[in-house]
Amino acid sequence: MASITVKNARILDTEREDPGDPSDIVVADGEIREIMPAGRASAGDAVDAGGRFVMPGLIDCHAHPFLADVNLARLNEVPLTLMTARAGNIMRGMLMRGFTTIRDAAGGDWGIKQAVEEDEIIGPRMFIAGRALSQTGGHGDSRRRTETAAPCRCADALAITGVIADGHDEVRKAVREELRLGADQIKIFVSGGVSSPHDPLECNQYSAEEIRVIVEEATRRNTYVMAHAYGADAIKVALEEGVRSIEHGNMIDDEAARLAAEKGAYVVPTLVTYTVLEEEGRKHGWSEAMLDKLAVVKSAGLSSIEICKRAGVKLGLGTDLLGDTFGHQSREFLIRSEIETPREILRSATRVNAEILNRAGRLGEISEGAVADLLVLDGNPFDDLGVLQDQGAHVPLIMKGGAIYKNQLH
Repeated sequence: MASITVKNARILDTEREDPGDPSDIVVADGEIREIMPAGRASAGDAVDAGGRFVMPGLIDCHAHPFLADVNLARLNEVPLTLMTARAGNIMRGMLMRGFTTIRDAAGGDWGIKQAVEEDEIIGPRMFIAGRALSQTGGHGDSRRRTETAAPCRCADALAITGVIADGHDEVRKAVREELRLGADQIKIFVSGGVSSPHDPLECNQYSAEEIRVIVEEATRRNTYVMAHAYGADAIKVALEEGVRSIEHGNMIDDEAARLAAEKGAYVVPTLVTYTVLEEEGRKHGWSEAMLDKLAVVKSAGLSSIEICKRAGVKLGLGTDLLGDTFGHQSREFLIRSEIETPREILRSATRVNAEILNRAGRLGEISEGAVADLLVLDGNPFDDLGVLQDQGAHVPLIMKGGAIYKNQLH
């Protein structure tokens, strides 16, 4: 890959108060090779940021491009070919609004990840969970109550998002299978969910012993477990057994937050999806029972962040959007700004999320040796998060891995 220099850029770093003087950022072979005062870089291929602000590419640590319908039950009628086409459009939109990396939280597989790496699909790089593990009757068991047969391994857009496994032997085999298929991390459901109509939010799912086996198998492959969890008790059980990343966490309490901090675990809030589903769920056929659960978790969302901050828990950033709502992705920043500073929010979306992905020093920062994911901005998002709204309209240049995917610097 040819070298290129982003000249005259004011680098934003969530670890520093002041962006400092303009710099030249020299990129080669997909990495940041050198950062020097503006005007020092040698002649060659270059783009001139014109004194604009530059920040690292954004990371969404809970994304579902393969859940392209707000009413998940309809996905069992969608073939994988159609879902892949829909996911491709969703991921292009993500990249064009500045998200250069996502952690796919179930549905994406090694094929779609490879397609992105080869630019067959234009989108953020992916860290995939494959199929999420659910107990029978859990959040990932999509069967209707009228179905009594064992879950089928159908080739539809809903079946590829989850696998049902019960007991030590089944969960061990399921983890090994997802890792064989290329999963970067393992996802499990340890509490009820909003989008599943029959499992109460407050009920724990998977026993401590089953979770322990899942974590053991993931650890053996040098990776970790992310757990969908709402209730405080479910969160505590997951943390005690070694789960590293708690997804959502809306109903966390002080004790569970202190345990997360003690264990060095992360919590990844996904507040925007509750706001959007409150606005649009009913028109997509959500039942009253599902909407009632939605109201419970939405009301607790901001409080959960305050609880985690008090306890010193590291907060990531995710969105968990579905269907045609992905255009709201950057709205997560605005919702969290009710109780967090822009610097805190963007630290979650860059450095903290990179830590979750085990890519600290490589993603989420502009430093020598880091992957060259760069966003040139028309303003400073530490002062105005509106710079990251409007579907990337205020982001004239987007670079991912040293390649420019958008350039409107004129």
